[in-house]
Amino acid sequence: MTESLHTPTASATPVIAVRGLTARYGDTQALHGVDIEVHRGELVCLTGRNGAGKTTIMRSLMGLVERTGSVTFDGTETVGRPPEAIARLGMAYCPEERGIFSSLSVEENLMLPPVLFPGGMTVDEIYRLFPNLESRRRSQGTRLSGGEQQMLAIARILRTGARTLLLDEPTEGLAPVIVKRIGSVIAMLKSQGYTVLLVEQNFRFAANLADRFYVIEEGRVCAAVSREEVAADPASIERHLGI
Repeated sequence: MTESLHTPTASATPVIAVRGLTARYGDTQALHGVDIEVHRGELVCLTGRNGAGKTTIMRSLMGLVERTGSVTFDGTETVGRPPEAIARLGMAYCPEERGIFSSLSVEENLMLPPVLFPGGMTVDEIYRLFPNLESRRRSQGTRLSGGEQQMLAIARILRTGARTLLLDEPTEGLAPVIVKRIGSVIAMLKSQGYTVLLVEQNFRFAANLADRFYVIEEGRVCAAVSREEVAADPASIERHLGI
């Protein structure tokens, strides 16, 4: 397995470039000098065991935790900028906890996200992408299944017009039929030129989607591997994951 972090499959200049990233929760250091990059049009997966630091990396990219090092987005340094300023640069985050407004209906949730850039999906386009949401358009968030909540969470960031998406554990705890649907949507987004950074513990799900993988362990990148390397020697990355 290669340890090289520079195996781009899309553009030559990374959209996201992370160098020496550290992050803390109070007195506890969670990340220790993380280096990753994501190129335009790529789908890159952060994988690893529970508690390895994957979600902390995502939160750090959005400025939601105390961090040091360098995180550039489209060439703009974001360390020191507040989360709302980072979002306005065009990076959209779908957190593991989904973050929908449970007291509002599906359609009300879809009308809330700000338009950051032209080209965001319309509500009708969202309903074509997720037919379940159209049939539940007047249902409150509290009445949605876990899968419907996840669809709504993804749909909300697609409304913003952002073309770089951070998806944190989008299949966690979902039924296989919903996992398959979300996988199809992510593959479609990639085919349309979206750039996606995906946190996913379900490696077998991610293996069908990602161009490259970073294996995270104890707040560090312990391996970086391409789709081709995974196909040639799947046992190598599986050893890191303990599966």
